[in-house]
Amino acid sequence: MTGWLIYSREEAERNAWFIGQLIAAAQNCRLDLELKIEEELQPDDAQPDFALYRGRDFDISRGLEDAGVRVFNRTEVNRIANDKLAASQLAMMLGVPAIPTAKVRAVDEIRSFPAVVKTADGHGGSDVFLLEDEKSAAELFAERPTEQWIVQPFIDHTPSDVRLYMLGVVCIGAVKRTGAGSFKSNVALGGTAEPFSPPAALTALAERIAKALKSDYVGIDFIQDQDGIWLFNELEDPVGARSLYAAGDLDVAEELMKYISDKLDDPYAG
Repeated sequence: MTGWLIYSREEAERNAWFIGQLIAAAQNCRLDLELKIEEELQPDDAQPDFALYRGRDFDISRGLEDAGVRVFNRTEVNRIANDKLAASQLAMMLGVPAIPTAKVRAVDEIRSFPAVVKTADGHGGSDVFLLEDEKSAAELFAERPTEQWIVQPFIDHTPSDVRLYMLGVVCIGAVKRTGAGSFKSNVALGGTAEPFSPPAALTALAERIAKALKSDYVGIDFIQDQDGIWLFNELEDPVGARSLYAAGDLDVAEELMKYISDKLDDPYAG
């Protein structure tokens, strides 16, 4: 079977090593995986049997699905993961404790400070701000007037979070990420990652989300408040594997391509 591995041009350069691992792992599974740059895709391109989409423009995955291509992850997963409000609403609908999240259009809609303000579609922690007061919020909103913002209360917790990596409904690994002098724990921003063994109750929460989403490969982030309660924070698609590789010896590319091969052989495989 032939497949496309789709990245943006920028992300393809940044993830060259992982791309090589995925293509090699695909060959081990007797799959022909070809790198495609999303900016170069053409409507009249011959369609593959499947696509591993590693971008955030869910119109691309929707177009592939409309053409009958099996996409990993499916469009709806990509859409929800890249809308922080939608992801939070999904978690709450499923009965998963979550950080209260709301959309805001003006400073006076922020009910209390300190507050965490994020762009609704941001990723990597670069568009996340801890605002101490109304003045700092007004400055941010004035500086970026067209942005779509969401707000969360600041939850007093250790400067770390945990990410569970879900392959289908199975947690294949987890890391604890700790910020470098910041309340943000993203490794891309200088944070560190270490192996983490999630308790059964936390794994069950992540499984509930993955099952409802019918996702293939996502990251699900949680923080633990001062009372020891695990709170859903964010959903990541595409989720990077750097932290998981750095924290252990799991071959993420091999596991992912085995999963895809099994799904292509039997769509109802676990």
